[in-house]
Parts: sequence; structure tokens; C-alpha cells
Amino acid sequence: MLPQKPLHPGLFTWPDSAPELLGSRCVDCGEHAFPSQSSCRACSSEHTEIVGLGNKGTLWTWTIQSFMPKAPYHTDETPESFCPYGVGYIELASGIKVESRLHENSTDTLRIGLPMKLEIVPVRDDGEGNQLMTFQFRSAEAL
Repeated sequence: MLPQKPLHPGLFTWPDSAPELLGSRCVDCGEHAFPSQSSCRACSSEHTEIVGLGNKGTLWTWTIQSFMPKAPYHTDETPESFCPYGVGYIELASGIKVESRLHENSTDTLRIGLPMKLEIVPVRDDGEGNQLMTFQFRSAEAL
């Protein structure tokens, strides 16, 4: 197995047995952001802190993507091996909605309000001997 590292550092706890997304919270107004930001989009304060956003949420909306993602979001899939996948917004406990690839890819299994759980998955090799990892959400009912 190749050594693993995050596709983009700072998006989730790594490595962790119970990973969670990392974002920012404005110290002045309490607004959350993902990914983390150095200033607040709500009040323009520059007093933000990195916080855990959790690893559970609710499927707010979704669609099925039936075409291969373009760079820099590409995977190791080829046109022959590509399988359509779900993409959705997950509403976290803080109220923030995070766009994410979904484990499920069927209109029979996805529904608004579905409880979701974060998972860390391989996305591709980096060409330097590392397996790059990213996050996605999957149905918590299926676990």
C-alpha cells in the first residue's frame, strides 16, 4: 500500500480514527466557513479560528454527476472505468452547508434529509509514490 496524504491539507483531521472536517469560525460574530478563511465573509472581521466542523450532517440537496471531473478534481478513472457519482450539499450541525462527493450514486438511495457521515477515501496517486486522500459523505443509514 502506498503512503497516504491529504489531497489538500487543512480540510479534515489527518490521520484520525474519527475524522472531521476543519473550517473556521469568526470570533466576533460566530459565522462558520469551509474551507477555513482568514477573514469573515459575514462581518469582515479578521479574527477567525480553525475549528472542527464535525463528521455528521444531513443531505440538503443532491444530483448525480454523469461526466468525468476536470482537473484539478480528476481521479485515476478512465473514460472506460468511469461510474457516475452523487454530489450534494451536507448541512452540518453548525448550519454550514458543505459541497461533497457522495458515496451513493443512485436516485433510489439518495433523498433530501438523509443522515450522512464523513469518510476519507483515496482519490488518486500523486505520481511521487503517495496515495492522495479526500473526503466524501455516505449514508449513515447504510453503515
